[in-house]
Amino acid sequence: MPDSSPLTIGFSPCPNDTFIFHALVSGRVAGAPPLAPPRLEDVETLNHWALEERLDITKLSFHALGHVLDKYVLLDAGAALGRGCGPLLVSTDSGRPVAEMKRIAVPGAYTTAAMLMRLCYPDAPAFETMRFERIMPAVAAGEVDAGVIIHESRFTYQTHGLRLVRDLGAWWEEEIGAPIPLGGIAVRRDLGADTARAVERAIRESLEQAHRDPSAAAAYIKTHAQEIDDAVIAAHIDLYVNDFSLSLGPDGRRAVTTFLNMGVAQGIFSCNPDEAFVSRR
Repeated sequence: MPDSSPLTIGFSPCPNDTFIFHALVSGRVAGAPPLAPPRLEDVETLNHWALEERLDITKLSFHALGHVLDKYVLLDAGAALGRGCGPLLVSTDSGRPVAEMKRIAVPGAYTTAAMLMRLCYPDAPAFETMRFERIMPAVAAGEVDAGVIIHESRFTYQTHGLRLVRDLGAWWEEEIGAPIPLGGIAVRRDLGADTARAVERAIRESLEQAHRDPSAAAAYIKTHAQEIDDAVIAAHIDLYVNDFSLSLGPDGRRAVTTFLNMGVAQGIFSCNPDEAFVSRR
């Protein structure tokens, strides 16, 4: 790809992503690689696009990453990892055993939420996939027995009359002793390591600008958020944007590698987790 060609980029409309990327896509990061207008899409849409190699730079679930490591490499900046921030399994009846449920909704076949659910409940019935914003209404209406919720939903599910069955992130932390890796930013391998590192630096600078002046991105964030309550948006950003978003660091890299190795061991995908990361050079 010629150096002058703008890179295509996609991320989710969730507050953590719009907070991180606002300065970059607004042209406020000096020296950043040229970018095409961003595509803001549901993470499962981005997961499928990664399978099709549609974007040069993309947010994707770590579950999806395991399927595309031959084509994409993970950046050190922009990721969503942490503690106390994993997907939640909710139902109208928290006492009903999962083994007795017949219909469980997940926010996409390639989401980390779906893989965590399968790892935690290997005998659960086949999942039904739907967009994440549809899951709480579907559970509340009795269309499904339970649902795995992500994003802002963890702050609002009780207002839908739903109850917590299992915190899948807490299960991961108890079993593995590492932060839960939810999603990251990947760049096409054929663009080369120099381009990947340049994008990585630009994303980190964009996030640092957001920390220095959070109000600059406020309107952009609210325009795209599913929940527009200021307190919910602030809680979302506080939870999902943290030190791991600036740099995975040793703990984050170990968490991602462990997650990918578990997927390989379970036959979910075949990849070499050691080749997941951009070379530090």
